[in-house]
Amino acid sequence: MTRIIAGVAGGTPLISVPGTVTRPTTDRVKEALFSRLESMDALAGAHVLDLFAGSGSLGVESASRGAASVELVEYDGGAAGVCQRNAAIINDILGRKVVTVQRSKVESFLGRVRDTGVDRWDLVFIDPPYPLGEAAVTAALAALAPDLAPEAVIVLERSTRSPEPAWPAAVERFAEKKYGETRLWFAEPADGD
Repeated sequence: MTRIIAGVAGGTPLISVPGTVTRPTTDRVKEALFSRLESMDALAGAHVLDLFAGSGSLGVESASRGAASVELVEYDGGAAGVCQRNAAIINDILGRKVVTVQRSKVESFLGRVRDTGVDRWDLVFIDPPYPLGEAAVTAALAALAPDLAPEAVIVLERSTRSPEPAWPAAVERFAEKKYGETRLWFAEPADGD
């Protein structure tokens, strides 16, 4: 069972995407990830973008922990429907609309990201399906870069069998962590100096 781990909605169960359309982030990985993000002060008041959202659990967890706004982007119809339902759960608990859902391919969304009303993203989760090629991951990072806040944090989740992505010039990795079969890369906008 997927659940919100902490924050105002801690312990609330979430709806999972049936079948094998998505690969949910385990509670162990999610707990470690959010502990790190909170220690970096990357959540409170943040504008969060969750690309390849699956069930939306990372974005919903962010809302529970104090994010100002969360945009879930998912193309698969079934998964996008689950995102809508999970967004409704957290929005009801919060008493306001913090989490919204875009049913869109990531490339299309990034081409029109300014339509969301968010000037810059403070925190971005990128958790693509493992079969997605590295060139597509790098293209998504490059397309995202102009819309990042100066102190933004990007979290890229991939299989430990996937190679490190080729980071575009506008983005630089600052850390990585392995949890079983999952590897998280942490990146930020490159210093323009």
